[in-house]
Amino acid sequence: MDLKYLYGSEKAALMQQARFAVMRERFAEKFSGADGAVFVSAPGRTEIAGNHTDHNHGCVLAASVDMDTVALARANGTDQVTLYSDMYAEPFRVDLRQLEPVPEEKETTLSLIRGVAAGLKQKGYAVGGFDAWVTSTVQRGSGLSSSAAFEVMLAKIFSVLFNNDTLPAQENAKLSQWAENRFFMKPCGLMDQMASAVGGLVYIDFAGGSAQVEAISYDFSRRGLGACVVSAGGDHGDLTNEYAAIPAEMKAAAHVLGGETLRDVEKSIPSSVALLKGRVPDRAILRALHFADENARVRRMAEALRNDDIDAFLQGVIASGESSWKLLQNLYVPSGSNQEMPLALEMSRRYLEGRGAWRIHGGGFAGTILAFVPLDDMAGYTKYMEDVFGPGSVKPLFIRPEGAVKL
Repeated sequence: MDLKYLYGSEKAALMQQARFAVMRERFAEKFSGADGAVFVSAPGRTEIAGNHTDHNHGCVLAASVDMDTVALARANGTDQVTLYSDMYAEPFRVDLRQLEPVPEEKETTLSLIRGVAAGLKQKGYAVGGFDAWVTSTVQRGSGLSSSAAFEVMLAKIFSVLFNNDTLPAQENAKLSQWAENRFFMKPCGLMDQMASAVGGLVYIDFAGGSAQVEAISYDFSRRGLGACVVSAGGDHGDLTNEYAAIPAEMKAAAHVLGGETLRDVEKSIPSSVALLKGRVPDRAILRALHFADENARVRRMAEALRNDDIDAFLQGVIASGESSWKLLQNLYVPSGSNQEMPLALEMSRRYLEGRGAWRIHGGGFAGTILAFVPLDDMAGYTKYMEDVFGPGSVKPLFIRPEGAVKL
């Protein structure tokens, strides 16, 4: 795999080579040499539009990015996975002879290893023990979906080591989501895993619970724009209940209207407020309206990119963020006193209005925003934001053309 192609520049490729050399040294120290070990990478993802629509079978625009989770892995001939990470002092060890959910492992790395292996085995794929050293540039809480990148990476390891790399990307995404839902015990849609596994800039339609993926080729730099995320602060690690409430409330509204998900009743949502009032909480009504508006918006934005209508696309980005703020209501936790994400968005509006775009990024409540910034003023925007949110809080993004890969 050409590292310049994967990471965007010669400089980035050299940095990755240095990173991989360190990983090989660490692996050799832990596992008595590194002969036969292979590198596997799964990217983080950026959500461009479609905030909290995938779990109700909506449409999204997403892209894989140059920040990734990488493993150096080797089969060990046992039933045990031993995985070291540069983020933890002790290794994670999982016995693959036990592939049922372990309640005590809820929301831990152990649950994801066990869950991905279980999902593969259920689908008829071979699983086996392996040793691995893992490092990641997809920071936790960054909104770039570090958990999905880790899950997709695990599935890719099993595919490469035990299945001749035959696991299709979309199958990888689906079983990775299943592992997060059933073993990690956190509700999530399929967008994060699908964008990481498939790669590139993609329009995904989740109608009927499946995933129709269309690649969209678009060079934002040709229009003088670059994408970046801004880490506004806050921790979303303990906000599972807030995240879970969004799909639950959306589906409650769908049930009143006679559907299982909001996609089933999409066209009737705007005219059904009176029917919903009093039967579901008002916030559920607002979130249903967000779904209907956002789904239509994503379709228009995808069409704008196909037609090279950058102004319509940028207007859609901004409108998507406004809908998340006002209708979806996932920019901050009402019980908290800090509102880092609204502050970052308002600052971005004041700096970029008329020449860029800004919106919430990812699940919300804490974390990051996404901005499209004129390339000739990226340094100015970076300083403006980092003066408030700290050095390194602004991270430029390169849209990576490939998803999960063996390097």
